[in-house]
Amino acid sequence: MTALFILASCQTQENTSITIAEVTRSIFYAPQYVALEKGFFEEEGLDVELQTTWGGDKTMTTLLSGGADVALVGSETSVYVYGQNPKDFAVNFAQVTQTDGTFLVAKEEKPNFSWDDLKNSTFLGQRKGGMPQMVGEYVLKQHNIDPHQDLDLRQNIDFANIPGAFVSGDAEYVQLFEPTASVFEKEGKGHVIASFGEQSGKVPYTVFMAKESFLEDNSAHAEAFTRAVYKAQQWVEENSPEEIAKVIQPYFEDTELDMIASSVERYKKQGSFATDPILDEEEWDNLKAIMDEAGELPEEAPYDVLVNTEIAKEVMDD
Repeated sequence: MTALFILASCQTQENTSITIAEVTRSIFYAPQYVALEKGFFEEEGLDVELQTTWGGDKTMTTLLSGGADVALVGSETSVYVYGQNPKDFAVNFAQVTQTDGTFLVAKEEKPNFSWDDLKNSTFLGQRKGGMPQMVGEYVLKQHNIDPHQDLDLRQNIDFANIPGAFVSGDAEYVQLFEPTASVFEKEGKGHVIASFGEQSGKVPYTVFMAKESFLEDNSAHAEAFTRAVYKAQQWVEENSPEEIAKVIQPYFEDTELDMIASSVERYKKQGSFATDPILDEEEWDNLKAIMDEAGELPEEAPYDVLVNTEIAKEVMDD
């Protein structure tokens, strides 16, 4: 009778609900979708709800207002929030991507591409202060190009409308994420000629973060969440782009399977997917250098305050 009672108690125990706000829907975030589809969160006793909040500002507002428990967004947003001296700031606790995820796409084929080709061209840029734009400017400056002097830089298009504006407008170059870059190549609308991720080095581009109070009050749940993420990261590392594409396809119903696989392959090839959740200090310093170069770095962005590696280390030591 006692054994039956214990079994019944285990069967009725409810999972803990966690809501994620992702900054956009992107193949760049493959490990997150793998964790959801492979049941890694459920294995850790979590029921995870995913919402797409479309933009860094909206994502952080959702997190800080309590509309989500966890945000998947660029680390720079946590720096901006901390710079505003909030009472309960956002802390990075599990890294997902470790390079920039954009590619330089040209209208015309460039078999002998040189970065100098960009000078005096029309370039469709990203939002001021966002990671794509800051990394883009950082890379251009490394190639002796001043994005605001040497280019006709246009930044008046919303993120979601940039691909369409590139196709219909007169811009010669644009920064695009996957799968859009691969789709444009297949349809003859553009040609991938360089990777900003390869050019900019390792950086905490997209990270799971939560309010300081959430991590303090829900340490066991944060650890379970991170353990599920780590399982997904290892699975992505060990499996082929084709297998990964099959798993994450439900999140990209309008994209053909071969395009998803092509996108995953590009990201895997350049090491974009972090293989563990630890955000190290060298990556953080690179982030600060990129923000500083763009003139967007607040006075303080302390690694030991805005980054929690204890949870990831605990998970990896299990």
